[in-house]
Amino acid sequence: MARRSLILVPPSEGKAPEGDGPPWEPGTMAVEELDAQRVQLLKALGRRHPARTGPTLPAIERYTGVLYGGLDAGTLGAVARRRLDRSVLVVSGLWGLVAPGDPIPHYKLKMSASVPPLGKLSTWWRPAVTAAVAQRAERALVWDLLPIEHAAAITWDGMAPAERVTVRFVDARGTTISHWNKLLKGSLVRWLVTTGATGVDALVDFEHPQGYRYDPAATVRDGRTTALTFRSPG
Repeated sequence: MARRSLILVPPSEGKAPEGDGPPWEPGTMAVEELDAQRVQLLKALGRRHPARTGPTLPAIERYTGVLYGGLDAGTLGAVARRRLDRSVLVVSGLWGLVAPGDPIPHYKLKMSASVPPLGKLSTWWRPAVTAAVAQRAERALVWDLLPIEHAAAITWDGMAPAERVTVRFVDARGTTISHWNKLLKGSLVRWLVTTGATGVDALVDFEHPQGYRYDPAATVRDGRTTALTFRSPG
């Protein structure tokens, strides 16, 4: 993308089992500065936790939920896959930030979970994840596709993105809905990395599989934050 983009997405509860890579170890993930926190959290989870010993897969193959089905990364062309790899970060309760190619084991741990003695993970992760995001968001177009649970791990005050974009989905009457949320987000990420779109206005050409379309009239801009609306056709 000519204009640098950062796309923030949640992980999925659905995950592919097993894997063919070695167990996770520090120094294998793109956002390497979070390794100290990852090691600390894994120790808190206990020696027998499967995330400490299980085989790994690239994150984009590990996550199998609705969002990732809509993204369908395995069918992306080479250029789109490179855009995906360099622009997408997953905000994770266990790993903090995960890039698509990062090798991770099968695990279950929500960002809203509390792990003694660390406490609630969204709060515990917030300083480190915020610092890592701030570094990568500076002067970038940030597509913030995070649900409330994962958004709680990031404080945007003081950051300097060129623009931060959030999305919401409404029915024909303007009532906010969530039924197609994950599928739309996955389809939107696929469209972004396939087209290389560098701004919100390009979304007039985006077509969601369920018919939702970008509604420019309902877009709200507040400083560097742009809140987008996708509206159901009926």
